Amino acid sequence: MVESRESTDSGAAAADADQLDLADDLRQGLRHAVYLMRGLDADGEWSTAQVGLLNMLAESPMRMSGIAARAGIRVPSATDLVSRLEKAGLVQRTSDPDDARAVRVRLTERGRETLEGVNGRRNAYLARRLARLDAADRQALSRAVPALERLVGLHDDDSR
Repeated sequence: MVESRESTDSGAAAADADQLDLADDLRQGLRHAVYLMRGLDADGEWSTAQVGLLNMLAESPMRMSGIAARAGIRVPSATDLVSRLEKAGLVQRTSDPDDARAVRVRLTERGRETLEGVNGRRNAYLARRLARLDAADRQALSRAVPALERLVGLHDDDSR
């Protein structure tokens, strides 16, 4: 009975080690992908943070606290980011129908058009890079996208 338990414990430790290795590889790869995306925005009119916010708001209007939480920034920083985009006419603050004291930020039509242009430029750049990969690498990336989306959608049950 003890041998079986030790075998199970060592199997779990190996699985944990494999997951830690994969987590490290994935974290490093995602970090490099973020650098790639930030580099795309370096010559553009809009910063990576601004484009990220526009992409968030394209999904649905959000409260300032939700923007801050999702962007990993503090509410005052989110407010500053929103204010700059609001001055440019890309976003608009509206009253929150669920709470009269709160506001939601939504994308304007100009914001949507701007975002389509920026994302189109980003997509064209990435498509040119993808074309330089072999078919197996492109297929691997294509298969990885749904798994990444599921990973992002998982909620943490443990406290950090």
